[in-house]
Amino acid sequence: MTTTPTAHDTAPAASGGGWRAPAAAGTTVILWASAFVSIRSAGEAYSPGALALGRLLAGTLTLGAILLVRREGLPSRAAWPGVIGSGLLWFGLYMVVLNWGEQQVDAGTAAMIVNVGPILMALLGAWLLGEGLPRRLLTGMAVSFAGAVVVGLSMSGHGSSSVLGVLLCLLAALAYAGGVVIQKPALRHGSPLQITTFGCLIGTVACLPFTGVLVSEAADAPVSATLNMIYLGVFPTALAFTTWAYALARTTAGRMGATTYAVPAVVVLMSWLLLDEVPAPLTVVGGLICLAGVAVSRTRARSRGAVDGPAVAADPPEGGLR
Repeated sequence: MTTTPTAHDTAPAASGGGWRAPAAAGTTVILWASAFVSIRSAGEAYSPGALALGRLLAGTLTLGAILLVRREGLPSRAAWPGVIGSGLLWFGLYMVVLNWGEQQVDAGTAAMIVNVGPILMALLGAWLLGEGLPRRLLTGMAVSFAGAVVVGLSMSGHGSSSVLGVLLCLLAALAYAGGVVIQKPALRHGSPLQITTFGCLIGTVACLPFTGVLVSEAADAPVSATLNMIYLGVFPTALAFTTWAYALARTTAGRMGATTYAVPAVVVLMSWLLLDEVPAPLTVVGGLICLAGVAVSRTRARSRGAVDGPAVAADPPEGGLR
């Protein structure tokens, strides 16, 4: 049964509402950063496809239960091209190839390559969604990417990368950017919860060929690895992808992509606090550069509306995500 989203769920960017969209974006950043800690544990016991399927199953069950409680039903027919496209690219392909790629290259190299994603996102958003490319966004992304490179160099090992791993991480970045840009128009026709739930379901269906591997590996995996896989599904997937969709509906794809450059800095902090991994001075510098770039990208020019007009017009007013 198809239900029409409520006015609250589908409110335009202009009614983004004060603190809610920035809080949603911040929640996404923190939970996606925490995923790196959990993937480290779960990835030791589960292969890339099995880990992706287990994570997506946990996410789909969580989201489905919330959707039933809220009685939101299905999004409108116009949302389904975006739901299917983002489900296949972002929930399905991205998670599998990223897990695989990180087994082929060291963490620093993976971080540098995957962080091409937000840049591709801004370019695709400008090309396909007409969002524009304001100079502050480009400047902030350039600064943040430089910080990501610094973090990556500080974490990179020697002789541990492969051509296959580099290509897989690049494919993950392309799938990430494409999935987000495809998802954004769908948010006009359904609530963030609806779009995320059915996108996650599509990704789960795409990963079903890994069912046998998941069952086999789950029988031998330590409890901690399985719990980390479930955590990945419930929080960095179900919750974080929903808060991402909520914030994305209220700003441009380019600005949301720039926000994710805060993730490396948060990962460094979490590894320090939770894993007692003291970061190298160069890593700290890179993380601070990432945050500085995010700060630049989230600001707007006050008196240059004629220069940045197209992109500024696509953003929400003062109450929205900045």
